[in-house]
Amino acid sequence: MNLPSMAKAKVSRYLKHHEGPLVVWSILAAFGAYFCTYAFRKPYTTGTFSGVEIGEIEYKTIIIIAQVIGYMLSKFIGVKVISELKAKKRITLILFLILTAQMSLILFGLVPAPYNFIFMFFNGLPLGMVWGVIFSFLEGRRFTELLGMGLSVNMIMTSGILKTIYKYIQVQYHFTDFQMPFILGFLFLPLFLFFVWMLSQIPKPSKAERADRMARKPMSERQKKVVWWRFGPGLIFVILLYAFLTTLRDFRDNFAVEIWERIEPGLDPAIFARTESSIALIVMILIAFLVTIQRNQKAYLLISLTMLISMIALFFSTKAYTDHRISATAWMIGLGISFYLPYLLVQIAFFERLIAVLKIKANAGFFVYLCDSIGYLGSVCLLLYKELMGKEMAYDQLLIKSAVATAILGFVLAGAQLLFFSSRMKKQSATSSLIQLAD
Repeated sequence: MNLPSMAKAKVSRYLKHHEGPLVVWSILAAFGAYFCTYAFRKPYTTGTFSGVEIGEIEYKTIIIIAQVIGYMLSKFIGVKVISELKAKKRITLILFLILTAQMSLILFGLVPAPYNFIFMFFNGLPLGMVWGVIFSFLEGRRFTELLGMGLSVNMIMTSGILKTIYKYIQVQYHFTDFQMPFILGFLFLPLFLFFVWMLSQIPKPSKAERADRMARKPMSERQKKVVWWRFGPGLIFVILLYAFLTTLRDFRDNFAVEIWERIEPGLDPAIFARTESSIALIVMILIAFLVTIQRNQKAYLLISLTMLISMIALFFSTKAYTDHRISATAWMIGLGISFYLPYLLVQIAFFERLIAVLKIKANAGFFVYLCDSIGYLGSVCLLLYKELMGKEMAYDQLLIKSAVATAILGFVLAGAQLLFFSSRMKKQSATSSLIQLAD
């Protein structure tokens, strides 16, 4: 055994027998890897790309649509790839995905506009599967919700922080909007490689964790069909809820600069990091509370209740802003908390607990990628609606309408999935009681 292999085995063995260091290590590894991933995906939306158009459609909208379509297709591909991914293939896959994304950014910067928009499609195409690879290191553990916060916090605060970094570097060194994406990619690539190495040291779940949370293994096509046959209606409710949340989140993030310029002109570039960090802190505390709940069914019910409350908060915070009872900043923070909390709960906790309660032979990646694939389809549809039918509608007004629609429909869908899966849990409990009586 060579020295690097010996060092790796030593680190992994230490983490396996020390729960505290394992939790800290895993959170840092997941947070760092996904933070760096965002550097290859999101910062370009900070640019305005003014003066470039394709027909009557704004160039920035075109490249966002191109990337989101690639990202959406990646999610559909991920339903198969991530659900069937074997542990030994994880590192190879994630490195291939990131290097492909960076090469696309380089070509985007080198090829003249507007002909370079196609490279944003190829940038999004690999990136949609990175989350699934990272989460596969974390799922099926007693502290999965806590470990998953390394991913969830990224989705809230990282984009805002990277927007601030983008603006700072661009102002200092005068790079163009076409150069900045691959420059940030090169800046974060070494860090990404380090955090991937950290992920590779995480040991597999213990026997006790596999018994409590169900062993997470690659799924066969037959297993996927069985899951759909048993739980299809409930899954559809969750997928549609997640689609509305994804669409709202993506639109708010992609056009954050334009929205803030409408609701608070002359904004300080630090506003992105400040507001998103506040949202991340509050959401992180709320999700961390779930780790203290050991009973999976109780945790599932609490998650579902939180979804319902979040939809109510989303509706009334938006109404308070339109009625001029709260400031634009307060609304953006309240809006972010209201949709990020249920959005992230679906990603890192909902299916984690549902699999355990209903004893489903599946992995969380399969369910999340089903949700993501439809979610980003919704994001594409909203972007196309804005350009083709709502071109005269201001970005902030479209955000308000989307928030209200998401709140109302999301409440109905969250309630429907709760009724469906609760009935399945009662049937399973009754069946288990009959088996025990027979024994």
